[in-house]
Amino acid sequence: MVEPRPTSPLSIPIFRAVWCASLVSNFGGLIQAVGASWLMTSLTASPQIVALVQTSTALPILLLALWSGALADNHDRKRIMLLAQGFMLVVSVMLAAVTLAGWITPWLLLCFTFLLGCGAAVNGPAWQASVGDMVPREALPSAVALNSMGFNIARSFGPAIGGAIVAAVGAAAAFIVNALSYVGLIAILLRWKPPGSERLLPREALGRAMVAGVHYVAMSPDIRTVLTRSLLFGIGGSAVPAMMPLIARGVIAGDSLTYGLLLGGFGVGAVSGGLMVRRLSSRITVETIIRIAVTFMVAGSAVTGLSRTVLVTVPALALAGAGWVLALSTFNVSVQLSAPRWVVARALSLYQTAAFGGIAVGAWLFGIIADAYGVQISLLTATGFLALSFLAGFVLPLASARDLDLALREWSEPETEVAVDERSGPIVVTIEYRIAPTDIPRFLNVMDERRRIRKRDGARHWTLLRDLGNSETWIERYNVATWLDYIRHNQRRTNEDSQNMTDILSMHIGPEKPMVRRLIERQTNTLPGARETSPRELADPMTDTARQS
Repeated sequence: MVEPRPTSPLSIPIFRAVWCASLVSNFGGLIQAVGASWLMTSLTASPQIVALVQTSTALPILLLALWSGALADNHDRKRIMLLAQGFMLVVSVMLAAVTLAGWITPWLLLCFTFLLGCGAAVNGPAWQASVGDMVPREALPSAVALNSMGFNIARSFGPAIGGAIVAAVGAAAAFIVNALSYVGLIAILLRWKPPGSERLLPREALGRAMVAGVHYVAMSPDIRTVLTRSLLFGIGGSAVPAMMPLIARGVIAGDSLTYGLLLGGFGVGAVSGGLMVRRLSSRITVETIIRIAVTFMVAGSAVTGLSRTVLVTVPALALAGAGWVLALSTFNVSVQLSAPRWVVARALSLYQTAAFGGIAVGAWLFGIIADAYGVQISLLTATGFLALSFLAGFVLPLASARDLDLALREWSEPETEVAVDERSGPIVVTIEYRIAPTDIPRFLNVMDERRRIRKRDGARHWTLLRDLGNSETWIERYNVATWLDYIRHNQRRTNEDSQNMTDILSMHIGPEKPMVRRLIERQTNTLPGARETSPRELADPMTDTARQS
């Protein structure tokens, strides 16, 4: 009897436990952010340096996300999260100690926030990829939306609590609270036993894994579009959260409690946006959701830039918060649903690089504008940039990935007459097709998609050849560096890719299946019969009728 699938991610015990612990940690992080931002306004009067607090948090994601994504795809994600959480706990304790001792300076504060950002950058891909290990695919959009909601529930109340703590006790207390908030999540992770999966192949070296991740995303048009749109949105959307302490102190002439109130308004809107994600995703297209989100951000940013009172600014920030979460959650889900499990952490890390890289650049850029022309002019300039990101949707619309079948196809390593090991190579593969002249235009279109799939999954020097002596004969050819790379290449193919091969076989007119030849390069100075111990000493081509290509 098949057990019913859970209807809500919160019905899964491990997800529920981690979500609750993360909620507490998010509260701590936002209390720390309020303390750092408000402390910076008392250490310096420069809007540019104040805006750099957000840059110093987002910049590590830009620098480390791909590395941490490769790490998460090739190593124990639970261990990575534990190390990252422990590192952030230690940094938070050190920041509190330095602040209590009176040694804190603007640049030292930026260094500590940068280190906390590094911990978050390492933790992020591992945590987001682990969500897919905790919940089934059909529950993934809801799980991602719940994560955004959890963060923004904390955003709704954490800043106000943080403002009260800073006003009553000081910024150092906010840093101590943040340090304590990591303890519960660390305890939950220590007890979690993630589902085991047998690793059939050795781990990729981190450098090669990073290259493979970039290559996969570069050859995946739908993911590339998400990254481009999230970069544009991040640049324009960064101004509102980056300028918030300056809005509270300079535009509205308030104190730390006012700042907490503004952040709370943004957070309440963000929670509403998280609730909207779950409803809208099943009713309208992904592109429509993003257009709604950008419209909210444009309206919220414009009104915030023109307002000088709390009564107007808080609702405007709530509208901006709803747009912020609607967009970022939708981008995140789109990436997760467009990437198979073997590369999902790297795809998410590149998404984070684009989105938070845009946030870091935007915070720096609009900080400079605020320094020169004022906070309100900076916000209105950001509003114009957000309007451009809305128009980008007509040129680069987002595709829906909800129905993609990205489960990996079963593939067995072929036997060879010549002895090979994992390091043997370079390997050259050719597949010979026979195509009727009337099918050539369609064949070329289908092979263009074949080229993209091959290169996306690691093939090099892909070419399509036509036999001059037989007009019906076409040969697909590509290289891989080693026999291990050939195995990886074939094991990365998904069920979604099967249609491409089906289309090709429907045009093949030979009496047998297409002929596959797997060959290894040989140096001419190799002695016949010598013991074949290295890739360059291995000889003779290998020919096999196509079972797998």
